[in-house]
Parts: sequence; structure tokens; C-alpha cells
Amino acid sequence: MRSAGEIFEPLFFRAGTVRLRGARFAADPAAPPRGVCVLLNGQTEFIEKYFEVIDELRARGFAVATMDWRGQGGSDRLLTCDSRKGYVADFAQYDEDLAAFMAEVVAPMGSGKPIAIAHSMGAHNLLRHLARHPDSVAKAVLTAPMVAVSFRGNAALLVALVTAVQNRLGRGAHWVWGMEGRDPHKMTFATQMVTSDEARFARTQKILLEQPGLRLAGATWGWLAAAMRSMRWLKEQAPQITTPLLVLGAGKDRIVITAETKAFAARLPDARYVEIAGAEHELLMERDEIRAQWWAAVEEFLAT
Repeated sequence: MRSAGEIFEPLFFRAGTVRLRGARFAADPAAPPRGVCVLLNGQTEFIEKYFEVIDELRARGFAVATMDWRGQGGSDRLLTCDSRKGYVADFAQYDEDLAAFMAEVVAPMGSGKPIAIAHSMGAHNLLRHLARHPDSVAKAVLTAPMVAVSFRGNAALLVALVTAVQNRLGRGAHWVWGMEGRDPHKMTFATQMVTSDEARFARTQKILLEQPGLRLAGATWGWLAAAMRSMRWLKEQAPQITTPLLVLGAGKDRIVITAETKAFAARLPDARYVEIAGAEHELLMERDEIRAQWWAAVEEFLAT
């Protein structure tokens, strides 16, 4: 089987006026076919970062469809003043991205209902979609979903107040304090907060050094305001999400609040929750022993 990196051919499509980058990957012909897997990455991420995961899915018999959200990866950036800034006016725009992706990229692949695997903000956006279209996928795996984000010891009410003031002052396109310093070109393994696997972190850094246009540093005040509105809305919608779900929490997550993830999963009509001790936020970019636990939980879920 040729690797995802060898066969990757970007597929461009539109959500309204925004051009998005997606891709399709055929399953390994030597593996028993298991249909299509929709793979959705998180904030700041991009297709190339997931080549290893894509090949693992292909070897298990899945064809894979994936994409970059607007404002990141190889999709259109929304702030021309600085392409490193993460910005969206409202998470309804991500709803448009996912709807277009499902129609333009996933549906032509056939094979019945797909399964979905989604990480962090991608899992959040998938949950938004499933609240309205619970039958659009057969099953979904949510990895460290963005249900509640960590404010690094700051009170949530204070963060909400400061964010509202910044946006009221017209600073929605300005960096959230400290986010410019999260530029991947400035990050080191010692200063990052998402994985305990130095080799996989270095692999991502190498991609971003070779393709600097893919990088995204962090959130703006506009993105943060939109995210907080969406997280409040999503918590209200939990009882409406009837899709069979596997929710995986990271025991040492410093990006989202794992206890809130567990509580959210308990409110879902058809969800099982698994927490992997010792794992940081990017479970799919973690050490082999952690990823082995992740895959074991996923295979057990898909088999039932």
C-alpha cells in the first residue's frame, strides 16, 4: 500500500464563497472493506498532520475523507492581515464547512453511512452537526472534544467579560493575549502542551517548517467569543444527539477540561466514555502505548 503522503492530492470545494481543501484516500485493497471514515481535525491542524492516522485507517479497510476547516491548513484564511491568526465570526460558519464537505467530498464516495473520527474542535463541530442530523453517520469517535476549554487558572466569568469587552472595542481580529507566542515556528517540545511524544511533535514541526503557509498560531478574541457561545449552545443540545458515540478523554489534557468532557458524555443518549490516563490533548499524536489504548477502545466500539 502506498502511503497517504505519496498519494495525497488536494481536492478543493466551496462552502459559500470560501474555498476549502479536502482529500479522499482509498482503503488498502488487501484489507476487508469497512466503508468510509470521515476524519475531522482540530483547531490549528491540517491534513498532512494526520497521514499516519489515515494510513492506519486505510490498513483497517476504511476509505478516508478529510478536510481543513476555513481559516486553517490549506483552506482560505479569513484574516488577510495575518494568516497565523485563528478567526471565525460564528461557529455556524463551520457548520457550512461540514455540510459542504459531506455533500461534495463524502457523499460521492458511497458505501452507505460513514463513520466519523473527530478531534477537539473538529469533534465540537461534528457534535453541532449531529445535534441537527443525528443519522448522518453510523457511529462517531470523539477524541478530547472541545466541550469546555481550560483558561489556565483564570475564572471563566472573567475570561467571558474580557472577551466581550475586547470584541465590543472592535478587537475581534486581535490576538487573545499570549496567542501570538504560540506560533509553531517559535514552539519547542518543552513549551508545547499537547503531546508527550517528542518524535511525533518533531514530525509536525518539520511539516510546518517545510510548508509555513499551513501554520496557525492561536485564537483571536473573535474566535474565542464564537467558541464560548457555541460551547454553551452545545451543552444545551446534548440530549438531542442520539448518534452512537465513543468519547475519549485525555487524563493529562491541558487544553480542554476532561472532567467536563466526562460530564457531557454522561448526558448523551447513546455514548460510552473512556479516559486514557497519562495522555495529553492530542491523543492521536501521542506515544505508542497511549495510541494502542486509543485504537483498542475504537475497535471495540466499532465492533459492537
